[in-house]
Amino acid sequence: MKISLKKVKLLAALAATISYPGVAQTQQPTKAVTPTPQTIAPTTSDQQLAMSKAIKNKVMVDNTLSPAEKKAGYTLLFDGKTINQWRGFRKETVPDSWGVQEGAIALVGKGGGDLVTKNQYENYEFLVDWKISEGGNSGIIYNVSEDPQYQATYHTGPEMQVLDNERHPDAKQGKNGNRQAGANYDMIPVATPAVKPVGQWNSVKLVVNKGHVEHWLNGKKVVEYQLGSPEWEALVKESKFAAMPGYGKIKKGHIALQDHGDKVWFKNLKIRQL
Repeated sequence: MKISLKKVKLLAALAATISYPGVAQTQQPTKAVTPTPQTIAPTTSDQQLAMSKAIKNKVMVDNTLSPAEKKAGYTLLFDGKTINQWRGFRKETVPDSWGVQEGAIALVGKGGGDLVTKNQYENYEFLVDWKISEGGNSGIIYNVSEDPQYQATYHTGPEMQVLDNERHPDAKQGKNGNRQAGANYDMIPVATPAVKPVGQWNSVKLVVNKGHVEHWLNGKKVVEYQLGSPEWEALVKESKFAAMPGYGKIKKGHIALQDHGDKVWFKNLKIRQL
């Protein structure tokens, strides 16, 4: 009987599928299956960690208090919109020369005079950022009295100088740089230069506590002194304030922003009492 080649191949294939007792079967290799990638949803702890990092890296919004500042007892002296915690020196209202520009208290005109806080402070820590115009001059004056016998804020209050050191002539006057930015004006020069170039913001911390005064500029303590000390009194006698009997004598007073006729901006004004 003749069997075609086609039938032979068919019978061979059929025989390969039959299991015989005692005979080992050849296993065909199994093709590997690549698992489909899956996205693992973040756990609650992962989400909390991500949120914590976002909060930590968040840029501080101007004219607001951080949680740490609130806890430390700071209050805002400017909300970025209104100047209702300030007024003109020996005036009831804010002079027209002062206004709000881009979230900062700004000197926008001339002849209005200095601004002062409505409240008076004795032992405190005051924070502020300032930016001066090219060739500009201003100042932060503290422990200011409005007694009628004193005709200007600087007749009683020491000043932390605000200045364009590169262009304003006052930077080269006085003694040893005691009229440059950050200095206790005409009294004590900065220990370390720390001012930023014109057009950039400078951060100030001013500490006044039981007569002990510290000027901080951009994170560096640049001036430190004790009001009424022999060293202080000797400096007064050698300064332009020698003829001002009330200078540096006021223990509780206003904080002033000086109108020196040049454009200047202040923001992030905060204070806490010590």
